[in-house]
Amino acid sequence: MDRDDLVRLRRARDLINREYAKPLDVPALARAAHMSPGHFSRSFRAAFGETPYSYLMTRRIERAKALLRIGELSVTEVCWAVGCSSLGSFSTRFTELVGESPSAYRARSHSGAEPIPACVVKIFTRPVRSGSVRNGSVRNGEARPAANT
Repeated sequence: MDRDDLVRLRRARDLINREYAKPLDVPALARAAHMSPGHFSRSFRAAFGETPYSYLMTRRIERAKALLRIGELSVTEVCWAVGCSSLGSFSTRFTELVGESPSAYRARSHSGAEPIPACVVKIFTRPVRSGSVRNGSVRNGEARPAANT
């Protein structure tokens, strides 16, 4: 992959990071990267290890976890706030990535994370797909070994 493609892919990834709560689809992201949708999807997966949709949902669930830890919004309100349009799909994806339902996550005490800087909490609470191990990845607060390559 050439440098120009990586720059364009990063532009689309940055768009996801900024606008995760807005309706984003592959054609819109591909336009931001100045690529065809098919080429964009293949290149994004090759560069970042997951599909654009998977990356978007990971960002949404990551933000949902932060909102649920605060506890001021209901699960339904959090679902809408992060850009999901279906509570059922949101709950299913949340449970898949986090290992517990949004309601159970919200009900659990998160007071132990308060003195930890937000940037560190974000690293250690980032949702990790089942079956994918990244160097230094953590799931549910438990360190996972780096994959042998």
